[in-house]
Amino acid sequence: MTDSLARWRLTALVAAGLVVSSCPLHLAREALRRPAPKSAVTAEAAFVGRKECARCHEKEAKAWTGSHHDQAMTEATEETVRGDFSGVVFEGDGMKARFFREGGKFRIETDGPDGKPAVYEVAYTFGWNPLQQYLVRFPGGRMQAFSVAWDVPAKRWFFLYPGKRIPPSDWLHWTRNAQNWNGMCAECHSTNLVKGFDPESNTYETTWSEVDVSCEACHGPGSRHVAWADVPPMGRARIGNFGLVMKTSGITNRELVELCAPCHSSRTELGDYDHRRSELLDNHLPVLLSEGLYHPDGQILDEDFEYGSFVQSKMFRMGVRCTDCHDPHTAKLRKEGNGVCLQCHQPSTYDDARHHFHRREWKGKPSEGALCVSCHMPKSPFMVVHLRADHSIRVPRPDLTRDLGVPNACSQSGCHADKPLSWSAAAYDRWYGTARKPHYGTALAAGRKADPAAKAELLRLVGDALSPTIVRATALSLLGSYQGADVTAAFRRALLDEEPLIRRTAVAETPIPDETERVARLAPLLADPFRAVRLEAASTLAGTSPALLKPYQQEALSTALADYVKAMEYSLDFSYAGHNLGLLHERRNDPARAEEAYRRAIAVDDLWPPPKVNLALLLARQGKTEEAETLLREVLSTSPDEAQVAYSLGLLLAETGKMDEAAMFLARGAEGMPSNARAAYNAGLALSRAGRDAEAEAMLRRAVGLEPSGYDFLFALADFLLRRGRLAEVGPLADRMKAIDPARPEAGQIRGFLGGR
Repeated sequence: MTDSLARWRLTALVAAGLVVSSCPLHLAREALRRPAPKSAVTAEAAFVGRKECARCHEKEAKAWTGSHHDQAMTEATEETVRGDFSGVVFEGDGMKARFFREGGKFRIETDGPDGKPAVYEVAYTFGWNPLQQYLVRFPGGRMQAFSVAWDVPAKRWFFLYPGKRIPPSDWLHWTRNAQNWNGMCAECHSTNLVKGFDPESNTYETTWSEVDVSCEACHGPGSRHVAWADVPPMGRARIGNFGLVMKTSGITNRELVELCAPCHSSRTELGDYDHRRSELLDNHLPVLLSEGLYHPDGQILDEDFEYGSFVQSKMFRMGVRCTDCHDPHTAKLRKEGNGVCLQCHQPSTYDDARHHFHRREWKGKPSEGALCVSCHMPKSPFMVVHLRADHSIRVPRPDLTRDLGVPNACSQSGCHADKPLSWSAAAYDRWYGTARKPHYGTALAAGRKADPAAKAELLRLVGDALSPTIVRATALSLLGSYQGADVTAAFRRALLDEEPLIRRTAVAETPIPDETERVARLAPLLADPFRAVRLEAASTLAGTSPALLKPYQQEALSTALADYVKAMEYSLDFSYAGHNLGLLHERRNDPARAEEAYRRAIAVDDLWPPPKVNLALLLARQGKTEEAETLLREVLSTSPDEAQVAYSLGLLLAETGKMDEAAMFLARGAEGMPSNARAAYNAGLALSRAGRDAEAEAMLRRAVGLEPSGYDFLFALADFLLRRGRLAEVGPLADRMKAIDPARPEAGQIRGFLGGR
C-alpha cells in the first residue's frame, strides 16, 4: 500500500488550501473601494438602550414594540408565558414533562442530565408565535432550551423531535449542547451578546445589554449618535452616518442583506459579533448548500434562516433586499397577498390567470394557487409547527422532482399533494412546453455522490460568474473530490475570485502537497480583506517551515494564527472547534496537544465522527493501533455510510496484517468514493491479496480509468494480469508506462519478460 493511512478530514470551519503567489487584483480593488477603518468613529461607542433611541425615534419604537424581534426573548411572567402551566402532563417519544406553577414561578418536572426526574424553574420565554420555548438555568452559567414547546395556535404541548427517542447522553437531549442557549441561540435573540465561555472551567458568564433584539442589535452601539443628536442642529459636527456604527441607508442590496444575515443564516460564529465589522465573512462563515441542510437543487431541507436561500434567487441578483418586502421595525410584510410582489412586477402580466394558471377563487374562498408565494416560495414546517417560506424564489420544477427527488410546489409537499408527480409534470408541459433549462441541482446532486460524470458540470459552475456565489462555492467544495489538471486550474482561478466565499472555499478544499508551492500560492491570502479567508489561509500554513516565509509573511502568519486560535477557543463549547485545533496542532507537529484537542472535542459530542477519526489516525501513526481500530469501528457503528472512515479502517487493518477484513473495508470505502483513484487502487491490491480476483481487477481498472497517467496504477494492473498469465493484455500497459516515465525501470522489465510478445 502506498498510503500509510488516509488523512480523513471533515471540518466545520477550516481545512487545506491553495492560493496564487502574485498579489491578487481583488486585494487592490478591496483596498480602494472599502471605507477607512471605523475604529476612529466607534472606539468610544457604547450601548445605550431602546429608551434613548425612542426619545427621538418614537414612530420606529412604537412599530418595533410587540414585534417578533421585541419578543425574541423575555423574562417569564404572567404577560409573556403563553403555555399551559396548570399541571398538564405531556408524554411521548420517551419524553415526559409536567408543567405547573409554584410560588408564583413557572416550573417543569422532567428527566434531567442524569435521566432522573427533577423540577426546573423557567427563567425566560423564547419566541412568541407560532411556538414558544422555555429557558431553564443550569449551573455554570448555562441556560438550556426545553425541547417540549408550546404550539400557540393549537394550544398544545409538542416534542420538537417527534419519532425520536433521545437519551440524556445524546447531543440533542435538552440538557446537552444542541439545546444550549449560550452557544446556539443567544447571539440572535438578544442585543450586545457576549458569550463569555471559559474553556478551562467549562462555564459561561454570558451578558447582554437588552434581553431581546432591540434597536442597537441592527444599528450598533448608539452612544456616539445620541451625543451628536443631543447637540442643537446648528452646532452638530459633520460626522459620518450621524455617529451610528452601522449604515442602513444608501447601501447596496448585498450590504443590507448581510446586515440581516448574521442572524438570518445558518453560519459559524468567529467570535462575539463586532458591529464595526460590517462584512459577513468578518464575523461569520455562512454554510454552503450542504447535504442535510439543503436539497440538491438548493431548496431548504432544514432550517437555513433565509440567507442561503435568498442569495440563490434571481431577486437578489436583480437588487432586491430584505426591506423591500419586510418592514424592518415591525418585521411584517409591507403589503398583503400579492401586493409585495406587485411592487415590482406588473399586475396585468403577473397577477393574471394567464401567468399563474389558477382561479382567483375556489369554492367561495380566495385561491391559494393565485398567490405568488404558493408557487415561488413554498413553505415547509420547521420545529414541527413553524412554516418557513423558501426564499430562493424559484419556478416549480416537477422534472427535478422526478430526476433528483426534490420537492416541488405543485404536487410534492405542495398545494396538490394528493396528486401524483405525473399530474403536475403534465400540467407544466401544457403551460410551458417540454423544454427545460439546465439546473445546477443536477450537478450538485451528482457531485454529492462523487459521480465522475459530474466533474465537467461542476467545473463549468465554478467558473460561471452569473451563477449565485453560494452555488459556485458549493460546486467548488464538491470539486475537491476530483483529480486532474483541469481541477487544479479551476482552484487556482478560484483563489483570484472577487467573491470572498469562493476564495475561502478554494483555500479550504484544495490540497497542495508541495510545501514551497503551497506557501507561494497561499501566503498572499494572509492579507485578504476578509477575516474568514485570512483565518483559513493561516490554518493551512500553520506547519510551514519558517525558511520558506519572508519576514513580513512570518509576521502576517503569526498574527492570523493567533486570531484563528482565538476564534476556535471562542467555540470550544462545540466539538468542531476542538477538532479544528487538533488539526492545527498536528500541522505544527505537536501530537500531544492535538490528541488533547481531539479528546476534548469527543467529550463535547461523542457522536460526531471527525475528531474520533482524526484521533484514530494520530494514534495509528504512534503505533497505538488497538485504540485507533476501536475508534474507527465506533464511528462506523453509528455512521455506517462514512466511506472515508471505512477506507481508513481498511488501510489500518492492512498495515496490521488483517488482509481479509482490510479488503472488505477498503472495497466498501472505494465504492463510496467512486471518483477516488487512489482508493480504488488500494482496494484492488487488498482484494487481490485476499484472492477476490474479479473484484480486484475491476478496482484496478477503475483506478486506471480515473487517472490514465497514474504510473503506479498501470503497473499494479499490469502485474495483476501478468501473474495470471494474461500476457497479451500486459504489453500495451507497459508501453503506456514507458511513455509516462521513461526513467523508471518497471516498463522495461515487463517488456523484457514478455520477450517478443
